[in-house]
Amino acid sequence: MTRGSPYAPHTDAETKEMLAAVGAESEEDLFDIPEAVRFDGEFGIEARRERDVRREIATTLAKNDDLTEFLGRGHHSHYVPSLVDDLSRRSEFLTSYTQYQPEITQGFLQVLFEYQSMLVELTGLPVANCSMYDDATALAEAARLAGRARRVSGERVLVPEILREGKRRVLDNYVAGTDLDVETYPMDDGTVDIDALEAQVDEDVAMVYAENPTVRGSIEPRLAEIGDISDDSGALFCLGTDIVALALLEEPASVGADVVVGEADALGMPTSYGMGLGLFATREEFLRQVPGRLVGASEDAADKRAYTLTLQTREQHIRKERATSNICTNQAWVALRTAMHAAYLGPSGLVDLAKRCVTDAESLAAELDGLKGVRAPVHDGHHFREFVVHVDQPAKAIASDLEAEGFAVHVVGEHRLQVCVTDLNASKTDALVSAFEEVL
Repeated sequence: MTRGSPYAPHTDAETKEMLAAVGAESEEDLFDIPEAVRFDGEFGIEARRERDVRREIATTLAKNDDLTEFLGRGHHSHYVPSLVDDLSRRSEFLTSYTQYQPEITQGFLQVLFEYQSMLVELTGLPVANCSMYDDATALAEAARLAGRARRVSGERVLVPEILREGKRRVLDNYVAGTDLDVETYPMDDGTVDIDALEAQVDEDVAMVYAENPTVRGSIEPRLAEIGDISDDSGALFCLGTDIVALALLEEPASVGADVVVGEADALGMPTSYGMGLGLFATREEFLRQVPGRLVGASEDAADKRAYTLTLQTREQHIRKERATSNICTNQAWVALRTAMHAAYLGPSGLVDLAKRCVTDAESLAAELDGLKGVRAPVHDGHHFREFVVHVDQPAKAIASDLEAEGFAVHVVGEHRLQVCVTDLNASKTDALVSAFEEVL
């Protein structure tokens, strides 16, 4: 046996035969690794005692700024009960990859089925998958679904002009290999300009995307009209939201949404600065077009309820030309944590949390609005978690001064900041207001 991975146990004879087939003398000949980065068998790291290493790491981490974050724009955190950490770190959950072997992963599969069921209840749509990477990939997959299952011959995808930059870039990347074209429609005071959208939608539009709440935290008041405009032209209506907002705001199915996408990691996860959990729900007619994975319930040989991955339409499972997605992994463990957190809160607890997202934002905006040189919120109407603040002084200078006072906020314009409040930083809102007053 050659030395190497136990998962590729080739014999010396097999290895020699394969090398001969490709015209190489050794395995090293298969790789062109520059000498400067080639591993020579030594790491060049001085051996030290564990205590010394821990002390040095602690010293380095202590140099990080200790900021209270009032940041949002698609990345939101709520208090995660210790129960979620304790249960999700059980070895049978933490070490699991994809639940291809249902005979040994019934527990994990059941949790994912419950996660899907929660999304079905919250969205009002009958089909939900068991996770996407994040809200950006979920939106992109929705656009490709619209392209495959389009009711019209059009190829235009309409998105709001105010959209998180990263989300738009992911969408553009996903549709680059299709005949879909992404265009924007105007916003009016932070929400959809209905008249402008109606004038822009015709039979060439495959999908209309709107958000509730928007990236600026505004609650969209005319979702049903957007749904009607989309339906009248034959376009799919895709609604972006998040799992906490779904507990309080209008049910997507009731306003005509065909697909619902968004972030679900607002529950179960702290702010992870990049890693997320995308939710994806849709109508029964698009079941065969759903990307990612679906967990289904059935019965085993003993007539007992059993769970398994079903209707798998990824390119590694079926013919490539018939695949609906090339997404090659999922966020199962994050979805598991989200389901645990949602179950812990229960229906009433989830609604209470969502109500706080409205009232806390309203209270903080009112306090900031009372300061000289500040107007908040910039956009009229109700807000969810976050809102835009106008400052008479340059926004970058104010944000920098606030950072020196220990607070982080978004800069979204020359004289505009964006502030997000959740149950994690609500206790620091008085201090934030005082810091604003100090730096103005």
